[in-house]
Amino acid sequence: MGRLTTHVLDTARGLPAAGLEIDLFRMGETRGHLGQWVTNGDGRVDAPLLEGDTFVSGTYELVFQVGHYLDQVEGAKKSDRFLGEVVVRFSLDGAQDHYHVPLLVSPFGYSTYRGS
Repeated sequence: MGRLTTHVLDTARGLPAAGLEIDLFRMGETRGHLGQWVTNGDGRVDAPLLEGDTFVSGTYELVFQVGHYLDQVEGAKKSDRFLGEVVVRFSLDGAQDHYHVPLLVSPFGYSTYRGS
């Protein structure tokens, strides 16, 4: 069965990004909110975002609340960051595939890719 997972690493601190809020939307005629998760101490959510019957081909957005996370980092100043929300739009089409969308983030930039 297909599934969608994610995790977030804070590359500036060299640590998982614990406590970062993530929203998932399915794109279509309307933008449907599918849920919100908060990363655990390993920078991951505790279960797949989509799997089984909820895993449907289509276009999705993951919205990572990076600014709020960075504001909570010990010793960080709001003036020390550039990013607020990081939006990653992608398509799912392999019903049997595992789609993993990691986010590598720092106060001033990010990168993402389709992981395994």
